Amino acid sequence: MKPAHGVWAFILFLMIAHQDIWFWDDTTLVFGFLPVALAYHACISLAAGFAWYLATRFCWPTDPAPSAQRRENA
Repeated sequence: MKPAHGVWAFILFLMIAHQDIWFWDDTTLVFGFLPVALAYHACISLAAGFAWYLATRFCWPTDPAPSAQRRENA
């Protein structure tokens, strides 16, 4: 499997995990002050930042010349 496919799978997982219906009525506090739903979304946000890093690392084009410059030089 290509790394780009793994990045897309991770993004799809984050999209599904973001729809959290299981914490709507939970009043549990994390670290004694943070509602569990907010802590969950903070973790999802950190994972989304990591997904962006993976996308730029593995899915970004490696060709330094933009396609418009290639057409002008041809």
